[in-house]
Amino acid sequence: MGRAAPRRAAGAEPPPCGQRQPSLVCLGLVAVLALLLGSGDCQLQTPCRIQKCTADFVSLTSHLNSALAGFDVEFCKALRAYSACTYRNSKACRGNLVYHSAVLGISDLMSQRNCSKDGPTSSTNSEETHDPCSYSGHKEGREHQGGEKTSPPTYLFCGLFGDPHLRTFKDHFQTCKVEGAWPLVDNDYLSVQVTNVPVVPGSSATATNKITIIFKPYQDCTDQKVYQAVTDDLPAAFVDGTTSGGDGNTKSLQIVEKISGKYVEMDARYIGTTVYIRQLGHYLTLAIRMPQELVMAYEESQDLQLCVNGCPSSERIDGSGHLTSPLRGQLLPHGSTSHPWSVYTLESATTKCHEKMLVKDIYFYSCIFDLLTTGDTNFTAAAHSALQDVEALHPRREHWHIFPSSRGGSVGKDSKFFVCFGLLCLILVAFP
Repeated sequence: MGRAAPRRAAGAEPPPCGQRQPSLVCLGLVAVLALLLGSGDCQLQTPCRIQKCTADFVSLTSHLNSALAGFDVEFCKALRAYSACTYRNSKACRGNLVYHSAVLGISDLMSQRNCSKDGPTSSTNSEETHDPCSYSGHKEGREHQGGEKTSPPTYLFCGLFGDPHLRTFKDHFQTCKVEGAWPLVDNDYLSVQVTNVPVVPGSSATATNKITIIFKPYQDCTDQKVYQAVTDDLPAAFVDGTTSGGDGNTKSLQIVEKISGKYVEMDARYIGTTVYIRQLGHYLTLAIRMPQELVMAYEESQDLQLCVNGCPSSERIDGSGHLTSPLRGQLLPHGSTSHPWSVYTLESATTKCHEKMLVKDIYFYSCIFDLLTTGDTNFTAAAHSALQDVEALHPRREHWHIFPSSRGGSVGKDSKFFVCFGLLCLILVAFP
């Protein structure tokens, strides 16, 4: 059984940390820290929670017996938890003697016990063990402190792909021009800007060839990180060359390359946000999921956000999100091509899009629109991938599919003619 360490005078030297008595290693370190914790300087450092880190470590190790199997495993888990706690308090405890003593002591103990820095950690039931760099952790902390159970956070989805087609956080679907640089998201935590260029001569349709994302600094979780992708340069790192933000162990912000040069994912755990970026052909697509309360955390001057308020009416190609009757011109004869540079007819474009998408929702008809507009089959893959991103990130399965509508009503199985009729309206509007 572990024994309490004998009391020593304030000026006494701590016993050596040997490996022959591993149960005393922990207690010897705690005894030294306990003496230092009594100083007035520590009490003045109210934001520094090294005392709590140490208390949790004592709680996790006080019951361990070095004579029993599994001691090293549990001791190392407790040390890693202790180390993570000190890291989270690194800025607040920068000038605190106890903090620096603890960091050195942890490093020494890890070396003596052959503990790896990566691996599982122990945890206590204390409310302060919630990870401050986890958005869900923050939610749990507020619930605990408030004494009342709150509802789970609401997540919102936004996506941009194709010519371009925009799905807003409100699940409104629009086809826009928005040539040049436009903000998709701009709030207190994140900024996303896209740059769109014309796709084909004579068309008002555009597509995205540049994406810039700024993850704004947040407490001790991450410094500001900037990511930029352009056509044929989809990096798996931020502009400063790093691939993560925050603690290297917890990784509150990180980039993961899924397909080299073609597909990356960014996980900002501290704000509960996930971003997918793909390159398909010569253009980029983006999908993002973010908590509603963070989406709405912006000033009045930041109201021009395509993901929040949609495209300005002057930039819209479609008619208020619906596929409506032609505004001008005549329908193209069945079997004819839409424009000289497109090798597709309405029939062949429909067949091509149906190869990848069986559900005839707005993504299916956007695919047809893009093929008739550009003749570029990469836009078929873009529409298909955009729907896959919806299925991966959108929190509500029943809202995955959006169907073209007339006067706000859903298009049924017998409305194929109306939908195609309206689709050709989009093409005619896109080419004034």
